[in-house]
Amino acid sequence: MEYRFNYKSIEELDRDLKNFGLRWPFYKDMSIFQSKVVTDFITLPNRLAIHPMEGCDAKPDGSPSELTRRRYERYANGGAGLIWFEAVAVDESGRANNRQLFLHKKNVGEFADLINLIREKTRKKYTNFTPYTVLQLTHSGRFGENKKILFHDKILDKVSGIEENHAIISDQEIEALEDAYLQAAELAYKAGFDAVDIKSCHRYLLSEMLAAHTRAGNYGGSYENRTRFIKNVIKKIQRKINIHIAIRLNVYDSIPYPYGWGTDKQGEIDLNEPLKLVKELEGLAVKLINITASTSYLKPHINRPYNHGGSPPEHPLVGVNRLIYLSQVVQQAAKNSIVVGTGFSWLEQFAPYVAAGLIKEGWAKVIGFGRQAFAYPDFPHDIFSNNNFDPQKVCITCSKCAELKAAKKITGCVVRDSKVYFKPYQELQKNKKSQGGYDNAGT
Repeated sequence: MEYRFNYKSIEELDRDLKNFGLRWPFYKDMSIFQSKVVTDFITLPNRLAIHPMEGCDAKPDGSPSELTRRRYERYANGGAGLIWFEAVAVDESGRANNRQLFLHKKNVGEFADLINLIREKTRKKYTNFTPYTVLQLTHSGRFGENKKILFHDKILDKVSGIEENHAIISDQEIEALEDAYLQAAELAYKAGFDAVDIKSCHRYLLSEMLAAHTRAGNYGGSYENRTRFIKNVIKKIQRKINIHIAIRLNVYDSIPYPYGWGTDKQGEIDLNEPLKLVKELEGLAVKLINITASTSYLKPHINRPYNHGGSPPEHPLVGVNRLIYLSQVVQQAAKNSIVVGTGFSWLEQFAPYVAAGLIKEGWAKVIGFGRQAFAYPDFPHDIFSNNNFDPQKVCITCSKCAELKAAKKITGCVVRDSKVYFKPYQELQKNKKSQGGYDNAGT
């Protein structure tokens, strides 16, 4: 069934929570978001973040287009202290499609121009800070056009179009990719980013590697082998470049062992290995951790609870609670790190009160919004200026942006940014039957 967000007050929301046996901290003082976050390595000017959300609007060579620049200019004007850039491929083979950003030597100047634009726009509107910027480095793995896989997975092979005889990427190819990540990090540093994210989520290549229990060789089987690539890349970057390292990390795949990470044989949460990795990353000076779960190609309700666009098997409040719990557990395990909480968009205008409560209780140090940023890029400004979200601007979690992204179309909010995205969505619906439909997949 479809679930609709129909709450008129926090009290109504809290009553439903209690019906599910859930308890969240609510806090109405929005000034909590304005405080700085300081670690040994990182200082964030406030506690609101833009999550990495792909716009599928790069030029064919991977460079930012005018539409890309428009999106990040809107984020800059919004006032978030942390802008976590969308997935950028580390090499041509790692692109999800020819609309995904790809950083290389010939276009590093265009990425530098984009960083300069963000800083210029922010300084012009907010004289007291510039946002901290993270570039998400990715290889799309089985979900890329080249479909690189680490092992055969009877669950994900089907949804990613992998045949039984599909070749498995070799250890030699994986080892060469370590240097591709290093080279991409060097270019990110040259472009002016503050940090790079060694993206390990949503069952793209590095996320799949963490679940490679059935793979032989240096990058599969044991915990040490499955985490080898991430740690090798981090060490290589740290030896050569003076740039901070972050990670957007799946801590729960919702796929049963031996094909999942952070799961037991029934597919339930088992965080022993994810928390072990988090502590090791903290020891490697990775102090910025963005928490997420599962993959939208298989279970979109896990990593982005939604109102429309399908029939989720659980109430979205249960899904939001799961993401809150995962952030809480990781933040408690990595007290000296900055954990970015996720999963708040479904809560619409009441999201800030829940998010502020999490910060007050120490369940996360920063709160990120993804789909909300597509719909409502100036949400930080409204929190700081008006102490709330505008109900007429919020994301309604209709999944239309996810449909656009799954179809490899330019992606944004069809409802709130209709001048740009309604026509592509309309064309998609007209062609949907002839093209066989699209999975409800997000970033």
